[in-house]
Amino acid sequence: MGWYFCVRYKKQKLTIMHTILGINGAIGPELAAHLNNRGIKVRGVSRRPFPGNWEHRQADVTNMADVLDVVDGSGVVYLLVGLEYNLDVWRRDWPVIMENCIEACLANKAKFVFLDNVYSYGLVKGAMTENTPLHPNSEKGKVRKQIAERLLDAFKNKGLRGCIARAADFYGPNCNTSVLNSTVFERLAAGRSAFVMGCADKIHTYSYTRDLGRALAILGTDDRADDGQVWHLPTSADRWTGADWVKAAAQVFGVKPKFQATPTFVLRLMGLGSRLFREMVEMNYQFTHDYIFSSEKFERTFGIKPTPNQQGVEETAAFYRKKQ
Repeated sequence: MGWYFCVRYKKQKLTIMHTILGINGAIGPELAAHLNNRGIKVRGVSRRPFPGNWEHRQADVTNMADVLDVVDGSGVVYLLVGLEYNLDVWRRDWPVIMENCIEACLANKAKFVFLDNVYSYGLVKGAMTENTPLHPNSEKGKVRKQIAERLLDAFKNKGLRGCIARAADFYGPNCNTSVLNSTVFERLAAGRSAFVMGCADKIHTYSYTRDLGRALAILGTDDRADDGQVWHLPTSADRWTGADWVKAAAQVFGVKPKFQATPTFVLRLMGLGSRLFREMVEMNYQFTHDYIFSSEKFERTFGIKPTPNQQGVEETAAFYRKKQ
């Protein structure tokens, strides 16, 4: 009887719906693929149609009724949504989105995994870890701190299960929102000089997208990630500078490692004609100082090693070659 119950329970657990809010981003399809490989049913949610190997639903995550509808029946919910890079939009929408997701997950007794960035840490001397205090020195960082603290409170005081997953800046194949992709890989692939944000001699850690999908699937399915902790997702500990990234990518493409640096004053000038560059000015401290991200806790707990930078560069360059 005990053996039968155990087998039956495992089969039932595999049929639980995992819902990905923001399926259309760089990480959503990677996460869905790893969940599918585990035999888990996936619901992918985005504002516009984005078909794939999942049950697709359209929703506006700023609308509570929409969120309740798409989360209904879910056992695990992942929030991977990206908003327009606009401070006014972030201040208006992020608190609403977080509140909607918390309430929908509580209503469904669903586990909640939030993919966060590192803006709330602010400028950090040394490596960023899960114990790094939240001291944002940017307005966008203050917004991220606000929603992270709201979620941590729900984990602690409302009985919500889940965790916060943090990653460094992204790069990798099919990653259209990556700064590294757009300033280095895309430009070198097109035979143009690369751009290095900030100072070329400063360390900047990047998280590889193919590692993040696998890691989020682990957090969504492992009970050790149920108790409201923060987890830094697997990220190579290679301490490459901006110039190192350009040199490695140029070598793979077989071109000269030509680049131009974009210090803060250059961004300010570029911002005179572009709102995006104006929005980037306050975040340029991440490129004018060392930006070192540690995922030792995740690697130690779950036994997962991140992709080395060189391999990630080769695979990303191969993607752009094929795309051409």
